[in-house]
Amino acid sequence: MENSKKAIEIANKYPNCFAAVGFHPIHIEKEKFDETKFLELAKNAKVVAIGECGIDLFHDKNTADLQKEILVKHLKIAQIVSKPIILHCREAYDDLMTELMSFGQLPTGVVHCYVGDWLHAQMFLDMGLYLSFTGIITFSKSPELAKVVENTPLERIMIETDSPYLAPENYRGVQNEPAYVVEIAKKIAQIKKIPLSEVEAQTTKNAIKLFKLSSNEN
Repeated sequence: MENSKKAIEIANKYPNCFAAVGFHPIHIEKEKFDETKFLELAKNAKVVAIGECGIDLFHDKNTADLQKEILVKHLKIAQIVSKPIILHCREAYDDLMTELMSFGQLPTGVVHCYVGDWLHAQMFLDMGLYLSFTGIITFSKSPELAKVVENTPLERIMIETDSPYLAPENYRGVQNEPAYVVEIAKKIAQIKKIPLSEVEAQTTKNAIKLFKLSSNEN
């Protein structure tokens, strides 16, 4: 809750900055999710997405059921405010898929830091979701992920830092930052054998479309 409030505070301070509000699954045992308060935050004009939220079985398998309940609450909030969802998933793609399929009419959204296989990627794409890639795709030991990037339509790809972690290969060991997303774009261009300028233009367009930034200063 406090981080979400801080995100809005920063977004309100800078015209070209926007916020997402949500409850990461690793916070479940530290704080109780207050659906009413998060709904109010989600209505703020500078909030462009709900999340990140989802299922994380890497950090804690014991809270899986509660994580799923809170994920559904996020999906309902996204529906109410008509804003996209940012989905977190770690070692839980089957579980996440089950929850999304059983929800019904999904809000638009993106699976952030995607590291799954092509089978799951296809299913997410069929749901109308975007896939977002991080510096992980620049690592030498990611052949399966390269296949996903190659097969995913550029119109459904987003790029991100996941800062302060997952700096691209050329910057391993240092704190990640937005300036490094160009390395992710370069890797996508290499994998798809297309010009870097095409990746830059389309992923920017995708972000503007998903987060409805065209009517805002960006």
